[in-house]
Amino acid sequence: MTTNKFLNLYSHDFARVAVAVPNCRVADPAFNAAETIRLARRAQEQGAVLAAFPELGLSAYTCDDLFHQRALLDACEAALAEVVAASAELSLAMIVGLPLRVEHQLFNCAAIVAGGRIQGIVPKSYPPNYGEFYELRQFSPAENTAVREISLLGARVPFGAGLLFEVANLPLLRFHAEICEDVWVPIPPSSFAALAGASVLVNLSASNALVGKAAYRHQLVAQQSARCVSAYLFTSAGKGESSTDLAWDGQALIYENGELLAESERFLDASHLIFADIDLERLSRERMRQTTFGQSVRRHAAEVAKFDVVRFELALPLDQALPLERKVERFPYVPADSKRRDERCTEVYNIQVQALVQRLSSSKLSKVVIGVSGGLDSTHALLVCAKAMDRLNLPRANILAYTMPGFATSERTLQQARQLMQVVGSTAAEIDIRPSCLQMLKDLGHPYAAGQEQYDITFENVQAGERTNHLFRLANFHHAIVIGTGDLSELALGWCTYGVGDHMSHYNVNASVPKTLISHLVRWVADTGAIGYLGSDVLLKVLDTEISPELVPGKASGKPEQITENVIGPYELQDFNLYYILRYGFAPSKVAFLAFSAWHDKSKGSWPHEDKAVARNQYDLAAIKRNLGIFLDRFFRSSQFKRSCVPNAPKVGNGGSLSPRGDWRAPSDSEATVWLEDLAKIPD
Repeated sequence: MTTNKFLNLYSHDFARVAVAVPNCRVADPAFNAAETIRLARRAQEQGAVLAAFPELGLSAYTCDDLFHQRALLDACEAALAEVVAASAELSLAMIVGLPLRVEHQLFNCAAIVAGGRIQGIVPKSYPPNYGEFYELRQFSPAENTAVREISLLGARVPFGAGLLFEVANLPLLRFHAEICEDVWVPIPPSSFAALAGASVLVNLSASNALVGKAAYRHQLVAQQSARCVSAYLFTSAGKGESSTDLAWDGQALIYENGELLAESERFLDASHLIFADIDLERLSRERMRQTTFGQSVRRHAAEVAKFDVVRFELALPLDQALPLERKVERFPYVPADSKRRDERCTEVYNIQVQALVQRLSSSKLSKVVIGVSGGLDSTHALLVCAKAMDRLNLPRANILAYTMPGFATSERTLQQARQLMQVVGSTAAEIDIRPSCLQMLKDLGHPYAAGQEQYDITFENVQAGERTNHLFRLANFHHAIVIGTGDLSELALGWCTYGVGDHMSHYNVNASVPKTLISHLVRWVADTGAIGYLGSDVLLKVLDTEISPELVPGKASGKPEQITENVIGPYELQDFNLYYILRYGFAPSKVAFLAFSAWHDKSKGSWPHEDKAVARNQYDLAAIKRNLGIFLDRFFRSSQFKRSCVPNAPKVGNGGSLSPRGDWRAPSDSEATVWLEDLAKIPD
């Protein structure tokens, strides 16, 4: 794959769409057509392949009984002819609104125009006739005619509410148009269109301004896009519509599966456009994963069968680097907005605590045993245990916390472990595992027992196993359960000692929480002062500690310090990879494209025409490809056997878990070949 093609959003099943709010003149179709064409050209310049315009935009919505004047209706058809002619030189589809005469009736219509022709006409299904609306005075609903094709501008054109439009050379882009009130009814036409395969739903609206209405539009569009697992484009009339009895705010929205991607400023004086890059593959995969979507297709088969698909090609802008304009969060498990981040931390923490409370209650036990290393994961697990004891009205002394220094334990982490146990108020104890480990190494005939500095996997796992062995026997002795501390990131990468090691516990509170989120959870507890000033101080020290298993002696012996991320890659990148591979099943090449969009150094101008903001951390494409290769091999080939038999643990987020009883079931002896082959497509 060439670099330009790799760096083009259309190569990764994205589609850039535009929603337009043009200034209009009431009953002046020629002016309105010119403004429509001008905005369409701007949309194409920005790389869009679809542009939506307001309801009755060629005539203006507020023409009232002027809609029954032949001069206006003829002028609207002439304006449509201008738009069609202009589309021959454009490589995008336009959806424009106008009144059309069909079989002695007048319909409020959306015209889909592309490639110099009208691809189809969709009439409004539900013209409102209440409050300030009296459309039935002028317009007929779509069901009033059984015509499937009309003659318009010298051509035969598909006509009806049951039309879908598909870009043949971008097949995941299949869109449907409905008009204003259609989405306000109990079962919008777009609901059935989505079941018939439409991934992008478009609403041509006028929608006058009222107090509180803008917020309700957000709710309406968000929910429809979420229920339909689709993108939803909403445009409405703005400046120029008659203010005889109403006002107009020109609100434009783009949602994707319930998430807001773009919105316009309301009450603008100038014509304007908003853009968003729709992830068509994400929508397709969500529908595939959410099998109840397919059940709904079957249940409503009669309605689905009413739709016809109109296919046409567009000249996609594939010959250039075209970066994403949508923001790709570097930390998909952690909201960037501080308020949402606090809400996420509160919810995750409470899920973990509630799950542990239930496990202790059901097992009729009142004590837990936990190993505290002074590192990140055990710190957070200890905090969860403390809150669980509070919820159960049990003393925190029922937390039997043990720190177990080994051959490579640093003084820093040992002191942090001691301080943590003290500030939390647990029963604290310290067990030096070196004598028992040395005995095990002697029994094995390991060279270290004879004084040789051989720090192999056996040397490491003897220590990890000895700690876990102690914890389980301590739990037996004290009638308690062992709390696991390993996190989702470690499970994904197989960074845990199988069986008699940190892989095993009676209950693991952290198993579906990734490392990046645990960091924020610990910082959140520190910032809130939940365990006092001294507690916050030690939590911040833990956060500032390099992540290491501390199983191999480092600087003291003149050997390199054992740093986890030097072996398995940066957790911030690997958590990014995990999210998009586990949650969506994206190919490595797309994951790398997303990672580059999020993590590359913008100051180097890797994308043309982009802001030169310098990020705190950056990864170039070579680093992204290298670390993704580590992830793919460890995740798909070498680590599944550890995940096939993990202890019970609560799932905390829709980012997934790796329990075979939850989100992930996979063979323990699969290969990583196909993923690595796709990785090779990424330019070097």
